[in-house]
Amino acid sequence: MQLYNKLSAKERAELIEKAGKDRLTLSFYAYAQIGNPQQLRDNLFIKWDSLDVLGRIYIAHEGINAQLSLPADNFEAFKTHLDSIDFLNGIRLNIAIEQDNMSFLKLKVKVRDKIVADGLNDDSFDVTNKGIHLSAKDFNEMLSNPNTVCVDMRNHYESEIGHFDGAVTPDVDTFRESLDIIEADLREHKEDKNLLMYCTGGIRCEKASAYYKHKGFKNVYQLEGGIIEYTRQVNAEGIENKFIGKNFVFDDRRAEKISDDVIAKCHQCGSPFDVHTNCANDACHLLFIQCDSCKEEMNNCCSTTCQEIHALPFEEQKALRKGQGNSNDIFKKGRADHLPYKKDLRNIFETFKKE
Repeated sequence: MQLYNKLSAKERAELIEKAGKDRLTLSFYAYAQIGNPQQLRDNLFIKWDSLDVLGRIYIAHEGINAQLSLPADNFEAFKTHLDSIDFLNGIRLNIAIEQDNMSFLKLKVKVRDKIVADGLNDDSFDVTNKGIHLSAKDFNEMLSNPNTVCVDMRNHYESEIGHFDGAVTPDVDTFRESLDIIEADLREHKEDKNLLMYCTGGIRCEKASAYYKHKGFKNVYQLEGGIIEYTRQVNAEGIENKFIGKNFVFDDRRAEKISDDVIAKCHQCGSPFDVHTNCANDACHLLFIQCDSCKEEMNNCCSTTCQEIHALPFEEQKALRKGQGNSNDIFKKGRADHLPYKKDLRNIFETFKKE
């Protein structure tokens, strides 16, 4: 019985191309009490593999977090299967704004301690006591309220290419970093300000809103379904779009365009650009923003050192990597010292505190 992916990304891409079928990219999450995550993981893999599902799915005792693609022809069968699982019956599916048949090339279903790495002790507070969920229309109204502080719960490399107009964008590399920073910077306004949060699909705000209510914030709100559902409602209902730029996504598409604004810049030359790439040097793989001109000049590398290594024969590159592990730059995600136009670090609440 197959319980793991057997094909390489290249082999899978060739099969998708040969099949000639349109695929849907979507995501969903659910917090629930799962007694045996491994058993659920195996059952899902078997069923979803038969439906040609590809993607990245995390399962834990606290629930499931799924980002995936599947042939459009199999969507109804997939939805029927979800509805057969009690805690997933009727679950909202966030359909991607921009579709790409190659968004995922492997099926990875993994058991984790948590479905989002938040670093929180869930036993220390009521995770079900969440903030008020807002539709796109209500979110826009709350966003325009002068008594509101809107906080982007995503990481710096996500908000760098797109965010809501007027939102605070924490300069953090991980979700867990932002939780204490936001609480500390807003500690004097726990009762007199509206704390309005958003993220990609809503999952980070689910936990964060309960955490901040536990910490004493009285007026906590979150965008229902995140940026993805917001954009769907904006398009379907003719609502004013308050999001500028692109929505970063964690698949091979890298981003979805929400507005025509380009708010980021190439990390190498500083020209307006908002497409992330990974350094072509396998020993580096730094995620950074690189325009087409720099991509051609640098051969898709982040530095001349990486460019020189990438130009070596494969076996020489492999020998250099042996025993070295990944460069620490891989964890900096666009903030490596050798990138002259990387995003500047700053106090995220400077402007708010001056007002």
